Amino acid sequence: MLVNLTTVLAYAKEKDCAIGSFNTPTLESLQAVIQSAEELNVPVIIMHAEVHEPWAPLRDIGPMMVLAAKQAKVPVAVHLDHGEHIDYLEQALQIGFTSVMFDGSLLSYEENVRLTRIAVSLAKKYNASVEAEIGALGSREGGESTGGAVYTDPELALRFVNDTGIDALACSFGTAHGVYKEKPQLDFERIEKISELTNLPLVMHGGSGVSKEDYLWSISLGIRKINYYTYMAKTGTEAVATYLLDHPNALYHELAHIAFLAMKDNAKEALKCFSK
Repeated sequence: MLVNLTTVLAYAKEKDCAIGSFNTPTLESLQAVIQSAEELNVPVIIMHAEVHEPWAPLRDIGPMMVLAAKQAKVPVAVHLDHGEHIDYLEQALQIGFTSVMFDGSLLSYEENVRLTRIAVSLAKKYNASVEAEIGALGSREGGESTGGAVYTDPELALRFVNDTGIDALACSFGTAHGVYKEKPQLDFERIEKISELTNLPLVMHGGSGVSKEDYLWSISLGIRKINYYTYMAKTGTEAVATYLLDHPNALYHELAHIAFLAMKDNAKEALKCFSK
């Protein structure tokens, strides 16, 4: 069933858990995530990131995502991840996305607020939710380096929330997009302080590769949405590579199914952890 972000985040708050939020740029990843959520009977968020546009155009993958959410047996929010242009956010909302993230984290504070306010006003016309970011991760979505993380200042986060009227806040506290070269060191005190000040659902970006213990502690401090994709996709790639060793003449549809099975197992384990 198709719902907005606010709905699933309210569930997360009530259950003191987090909602898994997965990029789904292919049919196989989309099926893997929704089937995992249905088998566990938990809400889930499926996402399209603007940086995936060259491989999975929003106009093509977006309607598939919305249809899959409508047909799902569990609540599913359809979310635009790291949208950097207002017209792109509007395109997603017109397709039927129920939440959007405006990412102005590399802009000045004033410009980030100005554009986020526009995003909030636009989303209200579609009964959609808005996530936004203050602070910046050590790497951008898609692997682009920012030259080091800019950790979110709790007082500035409170000001940002009050200035914009957003529904969820993405903040920087030690995670990064992509594959970790070493174990991330999360600033749990920062998470707790931001949560206490803003009283808003917090979002963990770069959630792939974080330890189970760190997931659970972060959730206990106010993380309500965990973005997860890289390690799921990596699992699919590794499964295909292994399969090809014994099946060098396999056709594409076989490989796609092998990737689907591996990604489904990986997504299901993540959802089990987040929903505890």
